[in-house]
Amino acid sequence: MAGSYESINYALRPAKAIERKMLCECFRRLTEFGALESFRYVGFGSTYFSDFALVHRALGIQQMVSIEKDIENRQRFQFNRPYRCIEMKYGHSNTVLSTLNWNIPTIGWFDYDDRLDAGILADVQYVTMSASPVSLFAFTVNAHPYDYSETNPRLPQLTELVGEGKVPNGTAEKDLSGWGTAAVSRRIMTNEIRETLNARNGALPTANQILYKQLFYFRYADGAKMLTVGGLLYERRQANLVAKCDFESLSFVQTNSRANCAPYSIEVPSLTYREIRHLDGQLPRIRRSRLRSPRVPRKDLQRYEALYRHFPHFGELVI
Repeated sequence: MAGSYESINYALRPAKAIERKMLCECFRRLTEFGALESFRYVGFGSTYFSDFALVHRALGIQQMVSIEKDIENRQRFQFNRPYRCIEMKYGHSNTVLSTLNWNIPTIGWFDYDDRLDAGILADVQYVTMSASPVSLFAFTVNAHPYDYSETNPRLPQLTELVGEGKVPNGTAEKDLSGWGTAAVSRRIMTNEIRETLNARNGALPTANQILYKQLFYFRYADGAKMLTVGGLLYERRQANLVAKCDFESLSFVQTNSRANCAPYSIEVPSLTYREIRHLDGQLPRIRRSRLRSPRVPRKDLQRYEALYRHFPHFGELVI
């Protein structure tokens, strides 16, 4: 089956590009635990390797593993690999993850094309059970509402994908419209992480028990609605170092892991290049001042101010 990379250029999706830069900025905070070069990065490079290129250039990480399930196109992936330090692993993530050495502190972004299902939950469980503290992970899934009809309601479709017993109690059909599918998917993934840690911590001394700190709860749409959930795994005795990372000072970090916590919505404003240059000259905004640009809606000004440091700039280059 053809991969989505054959129909979508992931390097040119604005919300995805913003998310990528935000994740990288958060990864940088891990310096409290040592040099970033000591971490490994694991992800799905596809043919574009956009996150790999950014992580290598911005953070200096050289231990990198790209998992590719489209084994029939090995030659194409190998050709597009931007750096020789990227180790290619071919096969489904359910199989490949178990072949990796998890004693290495790891940063991972598992950017799935698909809706949340039992296979993705198996990856969430395996990584949570196996990853060395300190490790930081993000899981992205398609959270677009399921097609609905009276004979094919959404709730049974979700249950069939994730498995019996995984859908939170009290979930109703009405909860799966709009962005509701994203909210329910996040609860399922968070529950999986917590249940796995309960099992992992059963025989560990209190100081060495593994804790989970949610950092990411993104939602955005470059087309389909997408959800990213993730955070930090660390030992209880490392809490002081986690505090020094000061993740909370990043405006896009969402540490509240309760079921009803609000997501960080990446909403990309539609602006011309001239409007962007005009607004950049007013940023960062001085207290009490207001951003101004002729006829640009106030909501777009607010959205740009929130995103401008991570805003992508696409253009045509003649080589």
